[in-house]
Amino acid sequence: MFRNQYDNDSSTWSPQGRIFQVEYASEAVKQGSAVVGLKSKDNAVLVAVKRSPNELASYQKKIIRIDDHMGIAMAGLTSDARVLSNYLRTEAMRSKMVYGRPLPVGRAVNAIGDKAQTNTQEYGRRPYGVGLLVIGHDDTGPHLYEFNPSGIVSEYYAYSIGSRSQSARTNLERNFETFQDMSLKELIVQGLRSLRDTLQQGKQLDALNTSIGFVGKDNKMTILDGQVTQEYLDLLDEGEAMDTE
Repeated sequence: MFRNQYDNDSSTWSPQGRIFQVEYASEAVKQGSAVVGLKSKDNAVLVAVKRSPNELASYQKKIIRIDDHMGIAMAGLTSDARVLSNYLRTEAMRSKMVYGRPLPVGRAVNAIGDKAQTNTQEYGRRPYGVGLLVIGHDDTGPHLYEFNPSGIVSEYYAYSIGSRSQSARTNLERNFETFQDMSLKELIVQGLRSLRDTLQQGKQLDALNTSIGFVGKDNKMTILDGQVTQEYLDLLDEGEAMDTE
């Protein structure tokens, strides 16, 4: 029996109990540039490396604001992320209009998980080729969720997806217990430190390719791009200089 007998659609199981179309979609996530998410007791942060398709193109957007209390970062197929972000915005708007309150973050993530899982059950559909890190703040505090193409969603203290993300996760696993009491600036710098571990040799984080997003108890969802990120990159460099002294 050959593998390609069972990978023509996402509703066919292989004899080994695998759905190959979902695995292929997960590989698309691994091809995207890295995204790191982490949270403290008051804030949740996303940092991402932006890519440019070629020298004549601008850098692609990596972090998207959903509502005042929620945002997402993507790794994988950007067009699929756009569809899911539009769906989340619609759900957030509906929650405000019908219930008069912001959409709870956990409910929002489970909604896109259900939407993605439907694509693995119905013939003629394909899984979404994108992974998301979702941050938000609601009545229960800050949250960080990961969504993957299988429709599975998980909550984390810190996580990374995308190309070479295992390097970032190793750093996060080593330090996550210290994140709870960090200030917002310290949390962003820690995220940038982990993000830098995902870069290829000879590449550096700079104001053009770095994107930062955060939300918290006293902060609405904010996205920083361009020169405004330089302040945090300088703090990262200063911290590294102190460590080597």
